Amino acid sequence: MTHIHLSLRALFVGLASAAALALGACSTTSPDVVQPRDAQRLSNVQDAVVLNVRPVVVEGQQSGTGAVAGGVVGGIAGGSVGGRRESAAVAIIGAAAGAVIGNTVERFGTREDAVEILIQLPNGDRRAIVQAKGNETLLAGDAVLLINTGGKTRVIKAPPVQNR
Repeated sequence: MTHIHLSLRALFVGLASAAALALGACSTTSPDVVQPRDAQRLSNVQDAVVLNVRPVVVEGQQSGTGAVAGGVVGGIAGGSVGGRRESAAVAIIGAAAGAVIGNTVERFGTREDAVEILIQLPNGDRRAIVQAKGNETLLAGDAVLLINTGGKTRVIKAPPVQNR
């Protein structure tokens, strides 16, 4: 294989690794997922009614991990191309291009489809919350529970009330 083929392979493997790292580091806002630190903690629960639900997109993270990983891989891949003079210039170009690509992969890889839920509390107050789409489909008029744990609130359908 030529140096160019090896460099492209190294670039691809590095960017795929950066994407996997970025995606593995992301956390979800899904109402169906509870973080380990929230397990076995008492939560505050409030009744509410859904007024409106609309789809939104939660923008992806840009922690810099993707850009750094992409820049390193691009620099290494670019540095192995050509002779001495060319390799330095190509390494700089490769690092810059890798950083841009890595940042984009991280941003789009951590993007999340979500819903904005407008609710009304029993006292008439209204609130809005954005959360990832869960397994339940919420509709206007649905009775829901607001579950607040450690400053984070999620909305789930209220189960039927049991009379004893």
